[in-house]
Amino acid sequence: MNHKKKIRFYSRLIILVVLFGAIVFTIYNTATKEKADMLQVGDKAPDFVLVDMNGKKHQLSEYKGQGVFLNFWGTWCKPCEREFPLIDKQYQAHKGQDLQVLAVNIAEPELSVQKYIDRKGLTFPVLIDHTKSVMRAYNIDPLPTTLLINPEGKIEKIITGQMDESYIKANMESIMPK
Repeated sequence: MNHKKKIRFYSRLIILVVLFGAIVFTIYNTATKEKADMLQVGDKAPDFVLVDMNGKKHQLSEYKGQGVFLNFWGTWCKPCEREFPLIDKQYQAHKGQDLQVLAVNIAEPELSVQKYIDRKGLTFPVLIDHTKSVMRAYNIDPLPTTLLINPEGKIEKIITGQMDESYIKANMESIMPK
């Protein structure tokens, strides 16, 4: 092997080793980061600010002292569609009892969301997470996912999937201030 070929071989080998190391580091870092960021019962709920369909700003930390029923959903989600009338019924039943329902839509167009709200006759605040930043902060997957946040701002329960009315009622009542 002549001198130029040896230099080329070792240069390529070094580049491959560096690239392989970078890939392994990235995979490791991503895997451990996701585990560290995964929210659990007892964690403080990450604060956020989103605007509802009426233009009102909602900041989670402003609801301290109240229970928050935080529901993530999409207009295309059939389980979301089935549970929304039940959530709205319980929202109406518990209105004025230091319980807030916040329904966070995942980055859909405002016109689609508004048509959906009108068609379903929803009365609780519906917010749109345009950038999916809240969805990422809460590691939301799948839809629907509901987080029960107690009056101290801590996560009491994480529920994935559709709920029936008695389960919605019991969960809302569980996070109301005593």
